[in-house]
Amino acid sequence: MDKIENNKAWFLVLPVLLLVAFSAVIPLMTVVNYSVQDTFGNNVFFWEGLGWFKEVLTSSRVHGALGRQLAFSAIILAIQIPLGIAIALCMPKRGFWASVCLVLMSLPLLIPWNVVGTIWQILGRTDIGLLGYTLDQLGISWNYARNPVHAWIIVVVMDVWHWTSLVALLAYAGLQSIPQAYYQAAKIDQASRWKVFRYIELPKMQGVLLIAILLRFMDSFMIYTEPFVVTGGGPGSATSFLSIDLVKMALGQFDLGPAAAFSIMYFLIILLVSWVFYTVMTNIDKAEGK
Repeated sequence: MDKIENNKAWFLVLPVLLLVAFSAVIPLMTVVNYSVQDTFGNNVFFWEGLGWFKEVLTSSRVHGALGRQLAFSAIILAIQIPLGIAIALCMPKRGFWASVCLVLMSLPLLIPWNVVGTIWQILGRTDIGLLGYTLDQLGISWNYARNPVHAWIIVVVMDVWHWTSLVALLAYAGLQSIPQAYYQAAKIDQASRWKVFRYIELPKMQGVLLIAILLRFMDSFMIYTEPFVVTGGGPGSATSFLSIDLVKMALGQFDLGPAAAFSIMYFLIILLVSWVFYTVMTNIDKAEGK
């Protein structure tokens, strides 16, 4: 008996498609329009072609922002992924304290980004901030507003404090999905704690860890609010990441053409990396299913 297809379900998806078109596709087309044209005002445009893209690709300013952005994302991933796994391994598996730990780990994720930036901006000041004042009393010369190294330290520590909880919660969910039979077999074989982690826990967490890496890379690669509130991209351009540089180009200098080309290339980089991660995750799921 042939299966009868009902295409009426597509009408239920139509409102979502219209909403996506209005909120994403139309603004994107506007950016594409600005990226290939130039204007001197009065709504008069001149065809520019790929000129703005060439300008962005050869810009030393963009190269510097891209280098800082890649360095920041690499540092964030190198710290947060191992730290999140370690925290998840130390959390109770069940009971009252497990619930308490889950609530406490979720609290940093509930704080708005601009509030996080404000908290660490105040915390790092030497006059009214607890961290800055303590370092000053210990004889450590601390000034994140003038020292690029200090600016990087406070931005990295702030992001680690804010987002490591996400990695820990994902890793914890992966650990909870491991059947107890694996641990019982390892106990019978007298496997060490390292071997249990290496051959049981880590392979079973691969899926959630790839999701954590993907989410953290995307968030760190698009970070704007927190470092802008804390350092404003300074001192100088020390913490001017891609998003901050893009906003300065579009709103500060009102260079709409280069900014539009910059944003499209920015979008394509994130899309490419996301596709790579998705392909890897899909291949891992297929390998585990065999």
